Amino acid sequence: MLTILGFVMIAAFLVLIMMKKMSPMAALVLIPALFCILVGQGAHLGDYVLKGIGDLAPTAAMLMFAIIYFGVMIDVGLFDPVVRGILRFCKADPVRVVLGTALLAAIVSLDGDGSTTFMITVSALYPLYKRLKMSLVVMTGVAATANGVMNTLPWGGPTARAATALKLDAGDIFVPMIPALAVGLVAVFALAYVLGRRERKRLGVLTLGDTRVVTEAADEKETEQVLVGAGAGAGGTGGTAAGTRRGTGGAGTGTDADEDSDAAAGSGDPADDDGLQVLDPRRATLRPKLYWFNAALTAALLTLLILQVMPIPVLFLLGAALALTVNFPHMADQKARVAAHAENVLNVSGMVFAAAVFTGVLTGTGMVEHMARWLVSGIPDALGPHMGLVTGVLSIPLTYFMSNDGFYFGIVPILAEAGAAHGVTPVEIARASLVGQALHMSSPLVPAVYVLVGMAKVEFGDHTRFTVKWAALTSLVVLGAGVLFGIL
Repeated sequence: MLTILGFVMIAAFLVLIMMKKMSPMAALVLIPALFCILVGQGAHLGDYVLKGIGDLAPTAAMLMFAIIYFGVMIDVGLFDPVVRGILRFCKADPVRVVLGTALLAAIVSLDGDGSTTFMITVSALYPLYKRLKMSLVVMTGVAATANGVMNTLPWGGPTARAATALKLDAGDIFVPMIPALAVGLVAVFALAYVLGRRERKRLGVLTLGDTRVVTEAADEKETEQVLVGAGAGAGGTGGTAAGTRRGTGGAGTGTDADEDSDAAAGSGDPADDDGLQVLDPRRATLRPKLYWFNAALTAALLTLLILQVMPIPVLFLLGAALALTVNFPHMADQKARVAAHAENVLNVSGMVFAAAVFTGVLTGTGMVEHMARWLVSGIPDALGPHMGLVTGVLSIPLTYFMSNDGFYFGIVPILAEAGAAHGVTPVEIARASLVGQALHMSSPLVPAVYVLVGMAKVEFGDHTRFTVKWAALTSLVVLGAGVLFGIL
């Protein structure tokens, strides 16, 4: 019964948010509360919720101060050179913009933290997506999938958890998986190219601040348009692009091939250019004289994070306090910076604590354990010698429907035990367990995804509907490469 109710609870949650019948925060709280009562454990709901909150409180604190820290770094101009470089590469071509999204997300993911990756990527590229009226779910989908592949780095979390759960060396798990993960990253760039081509076909290749725009019309014929821009520089700031157009590839057109992009394009009112000022080269918060101090502080923070000298929440708390004090020594300016990022902090931390209700009930009632054992018991004996492949396949849905802690500490040991009975080594199981991370990063139980959709102003349901199929395909590519290379 717990197994069935567990799957029904997860399905109900996903259906309601994807159909936009409930907000993610309300669904994360109310649905598990209802199911906790249905399984006859309503009297323990408070205990389960407090346990879930206690488990996720460090994550909420980390995200809170990470948002403030990187928000300040964006305010003072630390990432402006990187952004300008990416935008010079993009040249307002939708294909290059989407490829640039994948590239930037992959590079920033080297710090091992999804929330910082999404903050930097969205802050850099949101203005350009808005100006070109590109689909914002393309940005969130590509960024999340790229980060998911890179999340397998030993300091990213999953690899360390697998090593801890099975008492293995993280290097023995990760290093042999590099070829398969590299293929997965190539798949992300291929996906970015395909999605970029679709966006180019829908919108055309717009040249900001120039007079010629080459576009692909629906009949694949090239036409010329005239675009009169008002002060649109390479950084994507200034006035809105407006003017006369000739041809059929303007931003107002769409094609059937772009249905899921158009359904959640998220461009909103053309006048809604609030994000276009994020990287304004004339903004008052810039601190060019402190550039190298901020660069050194960020490098030191990321180094300490990778070395795990202190807990991550403590590092970001100290970093945020130091960054605010040095860059904005006046109290009023510090309050203004905190207030400027308060909406993101509240949205994300609130979502994390709401997710604590979901995970607390799922774990406390025993639903996770029953679901895991049911899945493992359903594996035919004939597949025993192929438990590496089975683990890889199971990791795709399981890491989406539950936290990494639940999967790696609750399910992977069971899978390893089943594999050992058929001669499959624990290290093979550990490697296979990394396969599903591309999809995991879009799970509603991953706090960082709420940073992504919140900053991009995208509905979580729209992001899920668009991203899941592409992320699952990427995970299957990693799995196929692992089998092909003899890793799994």
